[in-house]
Amino acid sequence: MSNIRCIGICTGGGDAPGLNAVIRAAVKTAFLKYKWRVIGIPDGFDGLIWPEKSYELTLKHVSGILPRGGTILGTTNRGNPFRFSSSENGQECVRDISDQVIANTRKLGIDAVVSIGGDGSQTIALELFQRGMKIVGVPKTIDNDLSATEVTFGFDTALTTATDAVDKIHTTAESHHRVMVVEVMGRDAGWIALEAGIAGGAHVILIPEIPFSIEGVCKFVTERESYGKRFTIVVVAEGVKLPPELKENRRAGAVANLIGNAISVTAKKEVRVSVLGHIQRGGSPTAYDRILATRFGVAAVDLIAAGGFGRMVCLKNECIDSVDIADAIGRTKMVDPEGQLVQTARSIGVCFGDC
Repeated sequence: MSNIRCIGICTGGGDAPGLNAVIRAAVKTAFLKYKWRVIGIPDGFDGLIWPEKSYELTLKHVSGILPRGGTILGTTNRGNPFRFSSSENGQECVRDISDQVIANTRKLGIDAVVSIGGDGSQTIALELFQRGMKIVGVPKTIDNDLSATEVTFGFDTALTTATDAVDKIHTTAESHHRVMVVEVMGRDAGWIALEAGIAGGAHVILIPEIPFSIEGVCKFVTERESYGKRFTIVVVAEGVKLPPELKENRRAGAVANLIGNAISVTAKKEVRVSVLGHIQRGGSPTAYDRILATRFGVAAVDLIAAGGFGRMVCLKNECIDSVDIADAIGRTKMVDPEGQLVQTARSIGVCFGDC
């Protein structure tokens, strides 16, 4: 067993349902199984840049947090010690303060760190490991796009939220004979859009992995009308690749509006747009996410005890495993346009705008 007496835990990047479940499991495992102390590192790695923010976590701190969304430690996607931004003499300065962060870890008495986060956070974790910090990773992203794990916690909750929204939109779309465009998260990969679209009974699903055209979508809307279907549900991933005629007008947060306006003009249909946004990150985690997050939290502490530093826990064949962090980052898990899920959707009549 590694010579560990105290571990630190931090959560970085965007929040996700299940973060508190990981924290709870890690604290309980460290305290009850290994008799270790645990230090909570607030706001990503900021709690090591400013160590006075960090504090000891006890069983009392994690009592009752299993069903809570968000993270009791706070999070940020800007706390990168290798590219720390500050203002000096009125000028923005970017510098590497990783040595200071590692020194602060030692000052806090932390022997090893559990870094919970997505690709960006794990990239920082790898760099800190290469500088000598004992660190293990826990994968987190609602987009489910990390290649080293079959599933990430938070995805199931986001998927459930998005599916519920599509369900509710069905009734108003059908009542008013409208085209309803629903934008969901998915910056690089279309997992939420694809699975929420299938589960919610959407008629059109637009994802980054499959090029589409407004003409193709409108042709499908017209075909539906020809056999008496006077409404259409379109689910759009926020990172969808826009066709050339829309690219020049793209701006942040307006993807669904651009697509909706184009459909309205081309198909001469009444269109309404709903952008779910950060509602998908919030709320109580589903039972699946609570269980997966708990398994990850326990596995991360066990990995520290076994000396498995520089590795990230993951799910493989429904079993908890681990991989080198270096092998877990920089590769996005994309939807396969020819894969079973897409083919299943096509078989039940879903259009991907490429027809």
